[in-house]
Amino acid sequence: MTRIAYVSTYLPKKCGLATYTFHLRKAVHQAKGWQGTDPVVVMSDSREQPNGNPPGLWPLVRGDREQYVKMAEKLNRSDVDVVSLQHEFGIFGGEAGAHILPFVRHLQKPLVTTFHTVFEHPEEPYRSVQREIAENSDKIIVMNRKAIQYLHDAFGVPTSKIAFIPHGTPEPQAERRLQYRQQLGWSGRKVMMTFGLLSRGKGIELILRILPAVARRVPDVLYAIVGQTHPEVKKFEGESYREELLRHIREYRLEDHVVMVDRFMEEDELIKYLMACDIYVTPYPGMEQITSGTLAYAVGLGRPVLSTPYRYAQDLLSGCSDLLIPYGDAEAWTERIISLLTNEELLGSWRTRIENIGKTMYWPEIGRRHLQVFSEVVQREPTSCQF
Repeated sequence: MTRIAYVSTYLPKKCGLATYTFHLRKAVHQAKGWQGTDPVVVMSDSREQPNGNPPGLWPLVRGDREQYVKMAEKLNRSDVDVVSLQHEFGIFGGEAGAHILPFVRHLQKPLVTTFHTVFEHPEEPYRSVQREIAENSDKIIVMNRKAIQYLHDAFGVPTSKIAFIPHGTPEPQAERRLQYRQQLGWSGRKVMMTFGLLSRGKGIELILRILPAVARRVPDVLYAIVGQTHPEVKKFEGESYREELLRHIREYRLEDHVVMVDRFMEEDELIKYLMACDIYVTPYPGMEQITSGTLAYAVGLGRPVLSTPYRYAQDLLSGCSDLLIPYGDAEAWTERIISLLTNEELLGSWRTRIENIGKTMYWPEIGRRHLQVFSEVVQREPTSCQF
């Protein structure tokens, strides 16, 4: 039985990567159908996890470069068959997360790296860090088909070395939708929703700016902004961004049309909110974002979506160009929202199309596909990783 060690942030840390790794580990475990424990090398600010060090969670101090070498050596001595590195630049120590490089250099186990960020035109210091990780990886996983060509063009990575596996999502609970709407007090409302850790650069201001015009045509519209302030943002500026949004709400007289839910959502509660909304929106102004767990969850749960055409949205919603709207086109956003919220037949047709996309993203299938990649890498004869 293939034993996998994951390298990532992990619950109870409240971040998207920690949540993703938790569900990936669980899905692969279920696909294996065994009772053992796959360890997680948990990036931490100290050697102690908040709730102690549970079995199977191995803390690695992000800022201690020598600890990365020692952890690689620990894995080399272990019965782990393959290492799954969940890579984001910001979670490792050093400039552009360079502390992970001694780890991959010293690791003797097969390495499968999932790149959660891939740049079309990478610049230093990110370029050299990502290149070396790619060189030392036996296989690379991406969640966006565009990233395959980006890695090939930027670093010469053979496309045969890269596997596309969608972002995993829970399965929808359509039969409970009306119940969830009643529980949330959303019965009789046309609900748009955004969720995720709150920070600038999510485009929320755009929706608030056009909402008065939407409300004139759709008087029962409600915009739900769901999620607590990002912990790193809170360290530097407290709740100033949330307070700015609240000022906008008062300025535009939207108190009856906006609800802000200020807490981190566990998955069961998040499913409830997503299943209860009518449209999910990601109006991000930046076009380079290569993955989005929030958009993935909405699509996996079969919610009609509207989005700016950033990289991940373009790939996930390929063939659904009517759902992709430029950030600066407030008029187009207004009209598209109104058309969906006032035409149940149109909304229903998009719901069906999104559901068909979402069926490929459920966690059991994603776990099975990851296990297949891990097993193939373990079974292969060692080869040079250079290219």
